[in-house]
Amino acid sequence: MNKDELHVIFGSGPVGQAVMEELLRRGKKIRLINHSGKGVVPPGVELLRGEAANPFETVELCRGAAVVYNCANPPYTMWPEIFPVLQHGVIEGAAAAGAKLVVMENVYMYGPTGGKPLTEDMPYLAVDRKGRTRAAMALEILQVHKQGKVRTLSARASDFFGPRVLVSVMGERIFYPALENRPAQFLGNIDMLHTYTFIGDIGKALVLLGEHDEALGQAWHIPSMDTITTRQFLEMIYRLAGNELKIKTISKFMATLIGTINPPVRELTEVIHLYEQPLIVDYTKFVKTFGNHSTVLSEAIRNTLDWYRQNQHVRKSQ
Repeated sequence: MNKDELHVIFGSGPVGQAVMEELLRRGKKIRLINHSGKGVVPPGVELLRGEAANPFETVELCRGAAVVYNCANPPYTMWPEIFPVLQHGVIEGAAAAGAKLVVMENVYMYGPTGGKPLTEDMPYLAVDRKGRTRAAMALEILQVHKQGKVRTLSARASDFFGPRVLVSVMGERIFYPALENRPAQFLGNIDMLHTYTFIGDIGKALVLLGEHDEALGQAWHIPSMDTITTRQFLEMIYRLAGNELKIKTISKFMATLIGTINPPVRELTEVIHLYEQPLIVDYTKFVKTFGNHSTVLSEAIRNTLDWYRQNQHVRKSQ
């Protein structure tokens, strides 16, 4: 790709910003779209307001784009109602521009797997609302590619962490307490193996996949650090923060009670299987094709802790 090509990013959350930063390192022309049109962006990045669910708007917003990245993420409690419509709007915009479409996904579509490592060719067996929504959206991305409507690919990661990642199981309820020597809160069994992905590695993967035509029409698991237990991960976070691990685990029963007054927690109980059994994401396919760019875990944690130290004011919960 040449530097004059336009790259359009839908969503200015942690994933969208990670893609933006990777594109900036490569000297690309960037247009960032979010719901408000507000935010702080580096010089040279065009920030526009837009409704990703509105195809009339997305066609205009994507005009001239070589690659479009769908990094938008609606409120967790409203995925079934909003997410498919949002994706459809972005598809229409990318198709009208003749652009490649790179879609960020998670691993909800696979459903409970009994701890088997997740590979891209596994069937979609989700039984919860969010998992079924993700499965239908993943199938749509492959279908529009096969139909020749738009050149697409999807990139998938498990729970991610890093700078600006507040709303995550490895977000502010872990990193702020680690720095403040308070107990962290975690839902599920912390002694299960669990793959976590650094947000910077997600940005690199999405841009890299968008550069290669051989990636089109497929799903790709993003390289991550070595899979360890959540307890081991938490112990490393606290140790690098200069403290000993303090953890308050929340059972499914307790989460169900909390969910009666806290909708996001209620929604999370639908996918608690992700945290009560091993979750191992196999990214062999990506590594064999494009190499392994994953960040060393200790480096990723230090980077994240540094960001949290410098951004005490941005926390969403106490």
